[in-house]
Amino acid sequence: MKEPAVLLFAHGAREARWAEPFERVAELMRRTAPERPVELAYLEFLRPDMAEGVERLAARGATRIRVVPLFFGRGGHLRDSVPRLVAATRAAIPAVTIDVVEPAGEDEAVIQAVAAYCLRAADKL
Repeated sequence: MKEPAVLLFAHGAREARWAEPFERVAELMRRTAPERPVELAYLEFLRPDMAEGVERLAARGATRIRVVPLFFGRGGHLRDSVPRLVAATRAAIPAVTIDVVEPAGEDEAVIQAVAAYCLRAADKL
């Protein structure tokens, strides 16, 4: 596998329907780049968790995984919880290289898309 596999990582919620937009992102990625393995995992409440997501990708032959946090900003979870989870997962699955990129909400294109959405939404009132 030339490109790293992708583990989309979202917060999670008690209500399973909360995950539907994230599942749509994962499905769109799979359709757009079918050669790149993509899994969606959650910090809490929903499954799979990070370790399970990495295990699924490793079982499909991934040796490099890029974690993409589907968080809007870099709060306590991304400063504390996620690095701890990544370290624990690296220790449990040492054959896999795991890297974490900036959260989606810090990407300029995402910020521009959200601003454009807010303007469209304001015009609907």
